[in-house]
Amino acid sequence: MDRRTFIWGVTVGLLAAPLAAAAQPAGKVWRIGLFHVGLDHVPPSLDGLREGLKTLGYEEGKNLQLDFRNVADEAAARVVAVDLARGRPDLLVAFEDQTLRAAKAATSEIPVVFMHVRDPVGAGVAESLAHPGRNMTGFIALGNAPSKEAELFKQLVPDLRRLLVLSDPDDPGVPAYRREVREVGAALKVQLVERDVRSQTDVERVFASLSRSAVDGVFIASLNLRVKFHALILRLASERHLPVAGHRKEWVEQGALFSYAESIREVGRAAAARYVDKILRGAKPADLPIEAYERPELVLNLKTAKALGLTIPQSLLQRADQVIE
Repeated sequence: MDRRTFIWGVTVGLLAAPLAAAAQPAGKVWRIGLFHVGLDHVPPSLDGLREGLKTLGYEEGKNLQLDFRNVADEAAARVVAVDLARGRPDLLVAFEDQTLRAAKAATSEIPVVFMHVRDPVGAGVAESLAHPGRNMTGFIALGNAPSKEAELFKQLVPDLRRLLVLSDPDDPGVPAYRREVREVGAALKVQLVERDVRSQTDVERVFASLSRSAVDGVFIASLNLRVKFHALILRLASERHLPVAGHRKEWVEQGALFSYAESIREVGRAAAARYVDKILRGAKPADLPIEAYERPELVLNLKTAKALGLTIPQSLLQRADQVIE
């Protein structure tokens, strides 16, 4: 996709805010159901979406009603998706892959805007990126690029020899993740210590079994685990003085060594809000191309690096969009 086309679309959408506000039907209250997996956090893109919709003339308590549900896992997401669909909202918003799959199973009629997903075509929710063709459209997550993350990890931790790689075998995206991480691991001469985990107990068991100096870092190779157990993994790794690759800057702010990802708050504000507005005004998801918010940011945590005895290369410090000290 042409970056200039996407940025132009965002700019036009924001400049058109007064017109959009004027176009809202008098007395109409739009109902939107939103859901997300990961009880230890709320996606920052939710607040971004609220801001973007307000700019476009939608205000909660006046002409907008948001029903947000935060759930523990994909099984719960499937139950919530059915419940939300039963209420016949004007639109559903699905955060990340687990809720996307749940929305697909729950409805083929209600419009769905998704964010932070990896492969919507492979997941069967769209015929193609350019022409989704069904009731769903949205935005791909560039922040889930395991090969790039692994390369940066090695640059930040030059002595990285053994990398703990955590995966959820029930996550449909894991085979692709594993393939990418294995390829870059072989190229970088990093030995992967792969472990399958599904639950909090599994994660705790893996860390409890690690002997001293067994691994040099932790990598989460599963979207399921990234949204469900990132805080837990970060805490357990910190207790063992192990660096963790974060998948967005909010986790770097909480202690991960780095992230290379788009600002997901901006995905909600500048991108998803625009698509929600278009659909509520009559556009069909089938006709709105699936896009990528192509503005990845490198965020580094200098405080974490110092605590781990790492010296971040000057070249990366100069490249970084944000350095947390």
